[in-house]
Amino acid sequence: MKKIIISETQKGFLLKNGKYVKMLGPGKYYAFGGREIFPCDIEGKIFCDKCPLETLLADENVAKAVSCVEIGDEELALHYVDGKLTGSLRAVKYAYWNDAGKHEFKIFDISSPYVQEDFPEYVFPKISSTYYKKIDVAEHQKARLCIGNRFEKLLGAGTYYFWNTHETIDVEYIDTRLTQMDITGQEMLTADKVTLRVNFILTYRVTDYVKIFTEIDDYEEQMHTAAQLALREYIGKHKLDNILESKEEMSAFVLEKLKAKEKGLFVEINDAGVKDIILPGEIRAIMNRVIEAEKRAQANVITRREEVASTRSLLNTAKLMDENKTLYKLKELEYAERIFENVGNITISGNGDILAQLAEILGGKK
Repeated sequence: MKKIIISETQKGFLLKNGKYVKMLGPGKYYAFGGREIFPCDIEGKIFCDKCPLETLLADENVAKAVSCVEIGDEELALHYVDGKLTGSLRAVKYAYWNDAGKHEFKIFDISSPYVQEDFPEYVFPKISSTYYKKIDVAEHQKARLCIGNRFEKLLGAGTYYFWNTHETIDVEYIDTRLTQMDITGQEMLTADKVTLRVNFILTYRVTDYVKIFTEIDDYEEQMHTAAQLALREYIGKHKLDNILESKEEMSAFVLEKLKAKEKGLFVEINDAGVKDIILPGEIRAIMNRVIEAEKRAQANVITRREEVASTRSLLNTAKLMDENKTLYKLKELEYAERIFENVGNITISGNGDILAQLAEILGGKK
């Protein structure tokens, strides 16, 4: 004999020899002689390990004490107790004790991927994510929605929900902002057979968010290839010196070529330009020597020019002093002053002209 207590928050089911007998209320019971008692919490759904729900509901007392709902294979039910959402239910028959509160069930058809307008979006985080697909589209994006491999529509910024059905739901995102593309390390041969590498940059914006997926394959790769071909065309026709001196002209040439392909690529090319031109090591060494020689020659020219100017200035000064004795004397005093700044003592004897004696000292013996 086994004693079983059914509490105030429970009901029970009595079975004898595996056959349902009746529903039991709170109290103390004894199981013996093939009798089995199964307690059931009133807060959850009605369940008995050894008796199907249909058998329990066949009992009139049970049927009056419960609320039932039956959900189809392609339906979803929201379960509310006293107006509060408690969960979601799928594809089976459920029964709940009325003692737990007032039960309400809102059933929605999920055979189509599109969520009904009256379905509350706040519910999605509270139900299993296996029932739906969430799509987030940022402010700077557009999303191309395909259902069952068919294009459906273009989605703008926002959050979208779709029911998971037998049809696959795919989304392709595209950035609506001005986008940069770097074309790096392109090795190309100039007209004078010099190999160089070019780093190129361009900016673009997509103009048709649908056709760019349906009409062409990998638009970014096609833009990349178009820029490469334009660069090769320009570089192949020009010598190295011309290329290094006319990077802006090369940028304009490539931009013009890309502009001609805008319509077919469904983009708008905003700008394009050469970022770097990288020469082979031996060519760089040669050019460095050339530049060094040029700068040295320029320095020599400047030095000679300054020497000529200095000599001319001295000649003019000499002519002036030769013509003007006072200016000559002033110049002597100026040089004497510079000497005296570095001399400790000077001794002069006699009563002669001081400047004449100084001049004689400075001039030395003849």
